[in-house]
Amino acid sequence: MKQLREKCGVVGVWGNTEAANLAYLGLYALQHRGQESAGIASSDVRGEGQVIYARRAMGLVADIFTPKALGKLPGRVAIGHTRYSTSGDSGISNAQPLIVECNKGKLAIAHNGNLTNAGAIRTRLEAQGSIFQTTCDTEVILHLIAQSRAASFDQALAEALGQVEGAYSLALLTPDSLYAIRDPWGFRPLALGTLAEGGAFFASETCAFDLIGARFEHDLEPGTWLRISGDSVSPERNVHRFAAARQRRQCVFEHVYFARPDSLVFERSVQQSREELGRILAREAPAPADIVVPVPDSGVAAALGYSAESGLPCRFGLIRSHYVGRTFIEPSQQIRDFGVKLKLNPVRRLLQGKRVVLVDDSIVRGTTSRKIVNMIREAGATEVHVRISCPPTVSPCYYGVDTPSKKELIAANLSVDAIREAIGADSLAYLSLSGLDQAVENRDDSFCTACYTGHYPTPV
Repeated sequence: MKQLREKCGVVGVWGNTEAANLAYLGLYALQHRGQESAGIASSDVRGEGQVIYARRAMGLVADIFTPKALGKLPGRVAIGHTRYSTSGDSGISNAQPLIVECNKGKLAIAHNGNLTNAGAIRTRLEAQGSIFQTTCDTEVILHLIAQSRAASFDQALAEALGQVEGAYSLALLTPDSLYAIRDPWGFRPLALGTLAEGGAFFASETCAFDLIGARFEHDLEPGTWLRISGDSVSPERNVHRFAAARQRRQCVFEHVYFARPDSLVFERSVQQSREELGRILAREAPAPADIVVPVPDSGVAAALGYSAESGLPCRFGLIRSHYVGRTFIEPSQQIRDFGVKLKLNPVRRLLQGKRVVLVDDSIVRGTTSRKIVNMIREAGATEVHVRISCPPTVSPCYYGVDTPSKKELIAANLSVDAIREAIGADSLAYLSLSGLDQAVENRDDSFCTACYTGHYPTPV
């Protein structure tokens, strides 16, 4: 694992005859948030007569949702999900949206995040006779809703959400409504907007809005849900607070790496944050070098900021192949570092004889960084100075990010100088925690930085 990986992305559409198509386009824009599986559930939301149509499969969004497949997803309402597993196995049974029929009617749910107490709840529910169909944490929410004896669905939903802890941004489809839900800490983003033809749209990132021409309004407040129902063109929107307001703990790694740079996340430009990360890094850790080279694509924006602040020219000395999939032939003996060479190739003319500042967003285990440094040296660079646009990652995440265990995180076990030696760099520097706070304007301590500090905002 070279990069930390996000769990998933969610979308929701209300009030458009092309709801499934719009959900597909939204998921296409969010493909970077998960590449294992994807799914769309559409509905006519007719109360007891509701029909839910669904398509879920392993693979990429464009491969799953052919025109024929989308033609089988009618209705004016849809939710969608693209997944990378951090809780539960990688398999079709865990692909979302999850769909059930229970005493509350037909329900479909899509989840971005990770519930930290899902295991304990599942054990309790199974002891009471509940039968689970998946191994993902999302299913416990459906069981809690179904078990509730509350008089109304909203009361049952609030009761269920009151029992779960951790990170969740949810799209929930019921017999007559669409819900957008965000956990009380606000770990994961969820942006709300309006469709050009009327109706409503929400998604994990605003880059999905741009693709379908939706107008961004604002983020959903943590600890609240938005219930959309009624007329399709001008739907009734009811915001309900189901949990007391808490200190926000928005995931800072959305701005460091996960989100697309053309998105607004937590109502802030991701590109702006990443360029500022690079600028501050250049002030904190200058290097005696000739050029700045980003590790594509994750290091590009920070490298531009580092270049602008340091005055060193930014050169794309590594070229990334955008067509790399799974390979069934890996000549591990014949070609050293095959996996890295499959994705990256050096531009020797730019690197030869140069002192290089290599900018990336993170170092996880260190193995890939070592291979990239070696690749640049073999291309003729005389010095390689590695600069990382975030603090050292010393703790795993429990809120929907796939990270190795602490014993596998190189920064949790080695000093910066020992890491430098391990990856073969002439120098190595990370951005400071205060520099990170400054770059994302974390003036009110509203971001979760547990992966850099080991201080978690909830019990884990």
